[in-house]
Amino acid sequence: MKKILFLAIFVSSLFGEAKIYVGANYGAYNESFTSGTDVSAPTNTAKAKIGYGIRESYAIELTIEYIKNKKNIFSDAGGNDSNKLGLNIEFIKAFDFDIYINPFLKAGFGAGRLSVEKQTSDISRLSYGSFNLGTGVFIPLNEYVDIEIGYEYKYVSYENFDAATSSQNRGPVFKSNVNIGYIGFNVRF
Repeated sequence: MKKILFLAIFVSSLFGEAKIYVGANYGAYNESFTSGTDVSAPTNTAKAKIGYGIRESYAIELTIEYIKNKKNIFSDAGGNDSNKLGLNIEFIKAFDFDIYINPFLKAGFGAGRLSVEKQTSDISRLSYGSFNLGTGVFIPLNEYVDIEIGYEYKYVSYENFDAATSSQNRGPVFKSNVNIGYIGFNVRF
């Protein structure tokens, strides 16, 4: 019981001055496939986010990500891969070195979907999961607004599907490495 009480006090003290914030990011997205497909897919990405935390300390962030798809990788010839829509949760640790900027590290995971056009099967959507790592800086403009400049790496696994039987298997078959450079802003309440 004492441990639970101590943990509750510790967590509440970490986030005692925490604020809710919202923001948006826009960036360049480059995806390189590693498993059997030698395709690189540069494109753009946009994120809308909501978070809870302190700019100079810890935060947790929930993002909705939209990725403009410019390459046809999963669909059959004549078909098109749709744009991707994903949901991410990330944990952020920022540092306050008494300089104008606040560097940060972040880690998290995500999941998403895209529509595909397969002529040989009934598969119309593919799911994917990702493990995310990132770094960057917050540049405070005032107490409530900051600019965010960052880099994010994602290791992505796409859902496996068997075109001959029109069934989906749970093992990942396509894996990719994603590099994202972005700029954004946050408004803190």
